[in-house]
Parts: sequence; structure tokens; C-alpha cells
Amino acid sequence: MSNRKVTTVLGPVSPEDLGVTLMHEHILYGYPGWEGDQTVAPFDRAAIVMNAVTILKALRETCGLKTYVDATPNDGGRRVDVLREVSEKSGVQIICATGYYYEGEGSPTYWKFRATLGDIREEIYELFMKETTVGIQGTGIKAGVLKVGSSQGVITDYEKLLFEAAARVQKETGVPIITHTQHGTMGPEQAELLIANGADPKHIQIGHMSDNLNMDYQERTLKHGVFVSWDRMGLQGLVGCPMDAQRYPVLIDLIQKGYGNQLMISHDCVLNWLGRPLKIPEAALPLIANWNPFHLFQNILPALKAGGVTDAQIHGIIVDNPRRLFGGK
Repeated sequence: MSNRKVTTVLGPVSPEDLGVTLMHEHILYGYPGWEGDQTVAPFDRAAIVMNAVTILKALRETCGLKTYVDATPNDGGRRVDVLREVSEKSGVQIICATGYYYEGEGSPTYWKFRATLGDIREEIYELFMKETTVGIQGTGIKAGVLKVGSSQGVITDYEKLLFEAAARVQKETGVPIITHTQHGTMGPEQAELLIANGADPKHIQIGHMSDNLNMDYQERTLKHGVFVSWDRMGLQGLVGCPMDAQRYPVLIDLIQKGYGNQLMISHDCVLNWLGRPLKIPEAALPLIANWNPFHLFQNILPALKAGGVTDAQIHGIIVDNPRRLFGGK
């Protein structure tokens, strides 16, 4: 057993107690600005909790899911009190994040304004450190992962401040870092930046690697010793995502090449959108028909097995790798 503990919204657990884990999902998510639309689309806590509890209970009872990593950053509508209630009622362990989204779709204005008045590096570090070691907004709930992201083809100066602060906190606390990459770019550069700033590659997960099927890109990221997350499975043909049918051969090839011990699989699925209900064009519905957290168990794992991936390799990806990312043996 590892001496390291994993911080869930209900308190610390051993990495060995994580079990089957989805490493990048969202109980609720709202793009910055949704707060101002609450006159028309108020925050319905009871409905959000009921929907999330129903889904997570079913995942636990039918798929054996034990742990759910909620990757919602501070500027994405994060509500840790809601996550705690969902965890209590569903029986699924939930790990929440501290951090900020990439510049283009996050809310950088606050920090960029403060940067006009002085250096904000210590302020961002203080926030990330306090939320991982003391608690979030007076709740006593601590973040169990650090979440940062970069733009398409570039890590902006604003984003670099976030990456540097996350690396510093990771180095001092051991809390893992998970990332957002935009349109399948900057995976290797993210790994290099984090490691150069003191982060341990064994506790870094580079995200959205399922958006880039170029084997050179995959291997240039993996060579840094980090974990990579194929975590937009089921989201196809939209926001720069390939089709799952194109993803499976590359994912299987990576496993057959020996990279299975660095892989995670998840969906980046949003169970509850904050603000007004989304109006999905009818033509897009088939593309997101499998964009749900059951997809791994109902479709992805059978496809991997059909491609020659063994049960032991699958167990490694959905149980062993999350445990090791969080410091387990």
C-alpha cells in the first residue's frame, strides 16, 4: 500500500482504493458568461444533482466504476459543494480540480487585469496551493488534481503562468496535473514546460490526445514519461475531433507498441450544462450519440478486445494507470 493519499471531495483515500477510474469528465460545466443568463436559465441544483447521481449510480452498479475525476476548472462553473452531494448520494468517489481553462475559452480578464498592476505569479500559486492543501471557498473540500490548458498551436504567456504555478504546486505537494490541449496540439510542449518547471512526469496527464492521430505526435509526448489521456472518446467530427473508428486502430497500435502503461481513456463528457439548454443541430446528433460515460464500457473496451488488447492491458489502463498517476505503487 502507498503512503500517499488521494484527495476526493469526501476526503482522502489510498491510491489503491481508486479502482476503475474515469480520468477526465464533468459533472457540470458552464462557459464563462453563463452566470449572467440565470434570469432565464437559473441554476437548478436539485435537477443537476439528481441527474448526476442517477448516471453515476448506474455506472457504479453496471460498469464497476469507482472513481470519477471532474476536470472542471475554476472558470468553468465548478461547484464543489454539488460534487460532494453527488458523491455522497451516488457512492462514487469524485476528485475535483483547481486551475484555469485555456485563454481562448476561459476567463483570463481577471488575472490579466491584475497583471497590469504587478506580478501575479505568487497570487496564482497561492490560489492553487490553498485549494489543494486547505480547501476551496471555505468548504474544506480540497482539489485532488491541478487543471491547466493551452491554445491551438501555442502556449500563450497567460497560460504559461498557469502551467508554471501548477508545476510548482505539483512539485511541493505531489498533486497530479491534468491538461487540456486544443485541437490536438502542444502535447509535447506542455510536457516539456511542466517538467522544466519541476513537475514530476509520473504525475502529469496530458489531455485530449485522442484529437491527434499522428503517431509521431503521440510518441513525442509519451517520450517525456508522462501519462496521456484519450479522453474525448465518443465526441466525433466536432471541435476538431476525429471519428472513433479512426481512433481505435491508433489506440490499439500504441498499446501494442508498449505504451499501454502510460494511457488513460475517458470522454470529457458534460452531464449538466450550465445556462440555457443546448440546441444541438439534428445533423450533429449521430456524432455525439456515444458521448457519454458508458461508452468506455459498452463500446470502446469491446473494440479494443476485438483488436487484440488483453484483459490485463485493459485493467492496466482503467485501474493501474490512474493509481500510479496519483502516487500508488
